[in-house]
Amino acid sequence: MAARPHAGPLPRQRQHLWLAWELARREWLGRYRGAHLGRLWALATPLLMLAVYLLAFGPLVRGHWPGVDGWGEFALVVFAGLAVHGLFAECLARAPMLVAAQPGYVTRVLFPLDLLPWPVLAGALLQFAMQLLVLLGGLACTRGLAWSALALPLVVLPALPFLLGLLWALGALGVFLRDLGQLVAPATTAMLFLSSALVPLATVPARWRWLFELNPLTTIIEQLRRVLFLGLWPQWPLLLAYLGLACGFALLAHTLFRRLQPGFADVL
Repeated sequence: MAARPHAGPLPRQRQHLWLAWELARREWLGRYRGAHLGRLWALATPLLMLAVYLLAFGPLVRGHWPGVDGWGEFALVVFAGLAVHGLFAECLARAPMLVAAQPGYVTRVLFPLDLLPWPVLAGALLQFAMQLLVLLGGLACTRGLAWSALALPLVVLPALPFLLGLLWALGALGVFLRDLGQLVAPATTAMLFLSSALVPLATVPARWRWLFELNPLTTIIEQLRRVLFLGLWPQWPLLLAYLGLACGFALLAHTLFRRLQPGFADVL
């Protein structure tokens, strides 16, 4: 039997890049297949979400956030945090069944299975990009955009290797531990409420703040708000440290995936 090909942590060969692109395209096209509005829902959904937040945190709750004026900007601050959480939550939800849901790729064809996280990440990033587009439009209409908003891609960049590592690790373990998927909902909820998505980090009691700071969402959320709402450039040393740790985690997760891969066919 021929050896199964591997794409590696970062695909470089032309056929692997083409496969990743084709899978990502199918992932995006299939997301809204059958809907009358089609891919317009990618933009309509975050617009509807923002409208709900404006209503909930405006006339109904009258929410306030340190350093933010008015309930409209408060809704945008919360929207920014929930957008980052949504990016992480989608990858976390898909990860346990990443390989288990594709038995044909495992048992019938010689497919580089370590490519499977890329279309999932690409689909989640495209949806996240639509949310950022709505967020930027809302900010432009309220307080305006500072030059620091140009650093937004660099703020999101360190999260990508972490998400890839999450997909590799949980995707491999999910083949053997089917109960792993049942932990997704509580883990996603814990990541939300133990991050600064809904709670200003400065208001968290000092003895519990370390829990929030250890949450991988918090750094991305705080830096995103820093460049968009405070008009400040990111804290580069913090982002570089995050990127280094995320890359290390991704490499370890990819190694785990490769080690467990020979047993996938026996289980599926």
